[in-house]
Amino acid sequence: MPELVWWKWAVGLFCAFNIGLAKTGMPGLGIMAIPLFVLTVGDARLSAGWLLPILLVADLFAIVYYRRHAAANRLFTLLPSVALGLAAGAYALSYPESVLRPLVGCIMLAILFLFWLGRRRATQLPVDAWWYAGFYGGAAGFSTMVANAAGPVMNVYLLSRRLPREEFVATGAWFFFCVNVSKAPVYAYHGLFSCQSLLFDLALAPAAIAGALLGRHLLNVLPEIWFERIALSLAFLGTILLFLPK
Repeated sequence: MPELVWWKWAVGLFCAFNIGLAKTGMPGLGIMAIPLFVLTVGDARLSAGWLLPILLVADLFAIVYYRRHAAANRLFTLLPSVALGLAAGAYALSYPESVLRPLVGCIMLAILFLFWLGRRRATQLPVDAWWYAGFYGGAAGFSTMVANAAGPVMNVYLLSRRLPREEFVATGAWFFFCVNVSKAPVYAYHGLFSCQSLLFDLALAPAAIAGALLGRHLLNVLPEIWFERIALSLAFLGTILLFLPK
């Protein structure tokens, strides 16, 4: 078990709780855990590997609970572009963190602007066009590989498809679970896992599950309009966090 001061344990538990909450009821909230988790680990690259098992635990919880609502067919058109984005992200991991995070932030700002423009002009977004899904899939694959930051990308994509809340959460859970599993070999190759990190994740897993249980309750009581507003607001907040120095 890593020897950490008490406040680092507290931040780690808070991050795990937020991730669980995000996976089942408050999409986008988990993005705040990414910069905070770096404070716990003390290294931006290692934090990606240390955080991945916690993400998988929360993904699994959401998949099991919302298994009847998942719309896997919504993801088929994303798969080729996601694979390309993951490959590009794996190659880009050799570049400095100071380059990668602002790059992901710029991608997200463009996505948010396009979404806002489509809603403001009341135009029909081309959600069924191959290039539309390809753009989002590539951006999500790249963002999740280099910074665990695909949440805002997928939130905006799923919102643009106007999915019901339960379908939104269930479909997103399947997407992130598959993507996170595919990232594990790459992170292992870069030496981002260790016995110490896995024991730390095991200790934080109950906090992630507690957050997932609360998120499930919030999803049931949150009005539809506020669900969309919160998801978009958190996507924007997560984008801004990508530009902040670590």
